[in-house]
Amino acid sequence: MIIKYKTSVFTPAGWRDEQVTARVELLSPKRGKVVDVIDVGGNGSTGYASRTGAKRQTYNVGGVAQREMGAIKILSKVEIAA
Repeated sequence: MIIKYKTSVFTPAGWRDEQVTARVELLSPKRGKVVDVIDVGGNGSTGYASRTGAKRQTYNVGGVAQREMGAIKILSKVEIAA
């Protein structure tokens, strides 16, 4: 199952929110475990990116993807994409 949800990313300007698209494995009918991060903010799942193009808005996409791996998500709180 593929889900979308918001998470926080750390930029030199502070914490900002970004949308994550991930594949989850169902643990129960209401909970799922993230097994693969497909996309973080439209920038894939590796490298570095900037939210607005400014250097002060850059963040480590790979670090965010790695942090989200294994996270338990409540399915009623996220958007189910597929």
